[in-house]
Amino acid sequence: MTINIITIGDELLIGQVIDTNSAWIGRAANLKGFNLGQIFTVSDEYEAIQDTLSVAIKGAYIVILTGGLGPTKDDISKKAIAEYLGDHLVHSERSWTHIQSMFKKFGRKPLEMHKEQAKMPAKAELLENKMGTAMGMWMEHEHTIIISLPGVPYEMKHIMAEEVFPRLQVRFPKLRAIEHRTLHTIGIGEGQLAELLENFETNLPDGLKLAYLPSLGKVRLRLSKSQTCSDSVDIDNWKEKMRSEVDRYVFGEGETSISESLGSLLKKNNLQLATAESCTGGFISHMITAVSGSSAYFQGTIVSYSNEVKMSMLDVNEQTLIDHGAVSEAVVREMLAGLLKKMPAELGIAISGVAGPTGGTKDKPVGTVWIAVGNKEKVKVCLLNISKSRQKNIEYSATRALGLLWQFVKANY
Repeated sequence: MTINIITIGDELLIGQVIDTNSAWIGRAANLKGFNLGQIFTVSDEYEAIQDTLSVAIKGAYIVILTGGLGPTKDDISKKAIAEYLGDHLVHSERSWTHIQSMFKKFGRKPLEMHKEQAKMPAKAELLENKMGTAMGMWMEHEHTIIISLPGVPYEMKHIMAEEVFPRLQVRFPKLRAIEHRTLHTIGIGEGQLAELLENFETNLPDGLKLAYLPSLGKVRLRLSKSQTCSDSVDIDNWKEKMRSEVDRYVFGEGETSISESLGSLLKKNNLQLATAESCTGGFISHMITAVSGSSAYFQGTIVSYSNEVKMSMLDVNEQTLIDHGAVSEAVVREMLAGLLKKMPAELGIAISGVAGPTGGTKDKPVGTVWIAVGNKEKVKVCLLNISKSRQKNIEYSATRALGLLWQFVKANY
């Protein structure tokens, strides 16, 4: 059962707003057993909406549109859809009552433009929106279900969960949910993983598929069981077989982040952590403290961006900076040693690098990053040579730093 998605809005086309709606709908629909055919993004223009709707309808049983249902003049989705379907807009007392009640909650009165917003296609079945004024619409055209939803993500998600999916599941009761199992790996590249899993992947039964999904510093392994796969195939059993091949690199399953996995490991071993950050400017500690309960194992950070702070706060030797430069193995080793003297923590991360886009040299170009992790007795050091994008350099090196410490703890505690 195929779904096509149309997101509407000039702001999406020019990159002013990122389209998260189609990603969310695609993921949620896939888990419920629907296939995703195509995703279209179009401008706030009648022709664009109607032409795209014509294409989308041909390739799907269900077309979901988001955006263009507000009260302003650029919100033309309802009229464009109605015209395409040979319908017309009429005043909807249900929609108008809904709009008035939403404004009343905030002690305000709707404007004249909201009366226009209350006009809906005559043949549309309205979908309740408890999060905003724009109600959703369910329409049918020949053999296709057409669903129009507001573009505000939390409103769209609410209507999909409370109205759309329940109706679709009643309409298509025999759909079987597609199952996914995900392993998160760190410290190994996509190609190396593929080599390790070559035999495993070759022997997968029909209907089981392995996908490699690389991101900054990590690779996800997603095992999927399609609707055509035999019921006798146990996806969890195959997931465990996959894990046994690459277990040393697997830090979590499902939605687990490296920060969560590291935190769980630190709590399990009753260990405290501190960080000394230069090029990441506190981003590592941000990732750590994004996890609820991180105060149980995280002491804090020293953001030693300047050489003066490296010397005064972390006891880095001035001669070391002169001889090797701030971005060097020698300096991150001294940063880590100084950190563990100053902080009540058994473990530390120290990092120094050239985030860019300026500051690089021939010997140390942008993207050169040194990381040291460890304790007072043992230290593991890593050199990264990454991209020329400042934000990517920061995020990638922070993720790798957490991954290196996770590996250190696994190996030594």
